[in-house]
Amino acid sequence: MREVLATVLENIPIAENIYSLSFATEEEIAVRPGQFCMIGVAGFPLRRPIAVCLAEGRRITVCYQLKGRGTRALASEYAAGERISVLLPLGNGFYAAPAEKKIALVGGGVGIFPLISVMGAYADRDIYAYMGFRSRSAFCMESELGRAKKLVISTDDGSFGLRGNAVQAFERDLGQEQFDVVFSCGPLPMLRALKECLEGKGIPAYVSLEERMGCGIGACLVCVCDRTDGAHARVCKDGPVFAIGDVKL
Repeated sequence: MREVLATVLENIPIAENIYSLSFATEEEIAVRPGQFCMIGVAGFPLRRPIAVCLAEGRRITVCYQLKGRGTRALASEYAAGERISVLLPLGNGFYAAPAEKKIALVGGGVGIFPLISVMGAYADRDIYAYMGFRSRSAFCMESELGRAKKLVISTDDGSFGLRGNAVQAFERDLGQEQFDVVFSCGPLPMLRALKECLEGKGIPAYVSLEERMGCGIGACLVCVCDRTDGAHARVCKDGPVFAIGDVKL
């Protein structure tokens, strides 16, 4: 983990209230799939935690949703050529064992972005991607998602792809496909549904939790979650990726 002063390459809208920010670091930084960064925004004391979507040499791309004043300032004040302070790489990320050749990705909303990084890191595996969006206007990253061996898109309102959510789409294939591992990121109700869906199936599954973070390095304890063994874990430091059975959802 290090703090770098990067150069913004582009910061553009790619869907309704979704921006893609690419920046270049002075030297190549190794980033594992599922790791995240903390981005500093001028005028705000706390950095913004954002998952890394793509890491290609010195170019790193993150995607973020406009939610509050901080992300809106990030979108409006950091054009190409601006310098931006970034703390990275953070968290443990996703890991697929060599024997895990068939990977299912189940993502919802902004949870699709850390899963796209899995596609790049494990391009030699068979990737089955089940991605859920609010509506067609929220759909994005079409070319990146197209890398999957199989891609199933769902929308809450049925305006694009299947009507429903990503877990429902995944469940349709679960009886026909033999997956070696499942990686997922999205809102808690989606992760709970995935946990129920996989109950008794014997398929290892890992989830990346979306939590508010203050520091990103485990010091402030803002992002503490409950483990199923009664202990606590810091999502930023001990995660954000956990075995699905190890955390309370």
